[in-house]
Amino acid sequence: MNQTNDTADVVIIGGGVIGLAVARALALRGVRDVLLFERNSLGAESSSAAAGMLAPQAEANRAHEFFYLTCQSRDLYPAFAAALLEETGIDIELERTGTLYLAFTEHDEFELERRYEWQKQAGLPLEKLSAAQAKELEPAICENVRAALRFPLDTQVENRRLISALAAANKRLGVRMETGTAVTSLKVERGRVCGVETSRGFIAAESTVIAGGAWSSLLGTSSDVALPKLGIKPVRGQMLCFEAIPPVTRHVVYSPRGYIVPRRDGRLLAGSTTEHAGFEKRVTAAGVHSILSAALEISPRIASLPLTDSWAGLRPRAADTLPVLGPCTEIAGVFYATGHYRNGILLAPVTGELIARAVVDGVFPPSLNIFSPDRFGLVAAC
Repeated sequence: MNQTNDTADVVIIGGGVIGLAVARALALRGVRDVLLFERNSLGAESSSAAAGMLAPQAEANRAHEFFYLTCQSRDLYPAFAAALLEETGIDIELERTGTLYLAFTEHDEFELERRYEWQKQAGLPLEKLSAAQAKELEPAICENVRAALRFPLDTQVENRRLISALAAANKRLGVRMETGTAVTSLKVERGRVCGVETSRGFIAAESTVIAGGAWSSLLGTSSDVALPKLGIKPVRGQMLCFEAIPPVTRHVVYSPRGYIVPRRDGRLLAGSTTEHAGFEKRVTAAGVHSILSAALEISPRIASLPLTDSWAGLRPRAADTLPVLGPCTEIAGVFYATGHYRNGILLAPVTGELIARAVVDGVFPPSLNIFSPDRFGLVAAC
């Protein structure tokens, strides 16, 4: 921006995959002036650090509202990917090979059987494989495998290409995206948001969407109006990247202790850690050791691969681990789209649609009130 004062119909705080998905959905619904602020560069935080897995069935231990929301979003991805390709020419590399979940111990096998039984009873698509069948499907997996599940609908995308596609789509739609700009507080008058204070000045806006990821709970107001006490904290996840030409596996492969993700360009991602280390975003020897141990358990062939890269990201985790979605009752015009923890890439399509509908039409499904910011208590703004 070339001036300190500006206006917008909707301001979005945060330019990760969630903020970008919300901005695109709003523009597609006809909102003419959407202004997105990102404190860093677009998608530079947890969105770029992710592995891009769309695997709700592989990760779920039971059926609940969150599980069905993740499945709904996963099932939106084919149309989402096709639309982004048409809008931008960028292929987000949606893979349809499926996901394998391996058991290596007796306890693993017991948990695998439990997962199979409840998902089968729920009518979800999955296959139970013997060790021999798993090895036939993926010859490079460890000989110690005891059993496996295959989830044909659990997929993956190249998350960094997804960020590029969303950014390009928003630019084409006329969304203004300002990077290197921090939003410091909301301005609230008579119970309604009227704008935001930024590191470049005040921006007037009738609606504001908070999609700031791990930084969402640091936001305050310029008055004594209370905000929901989200308790969102950063959870560090470290990742390793290998060169795997020819590929080690075709499927995304999980175990209870880690996962590997093959990419079309010959990279193999391995992850991840779950660490409460504040905002300290770095790779550690302990993290590398933990990821390597899990990856080698899945496939000893990884031991001979060149390690080409490593990184860490900060996942936004709310106090109850669920995402924070929907309007804020205490402050009219404020909407939340944050706290997605380990599922930001997976939940991007459905989050964009839900928040855009809430902003434009004033409609948010009552069945999703479990994710409402109103479930938290209030904390006075600083």
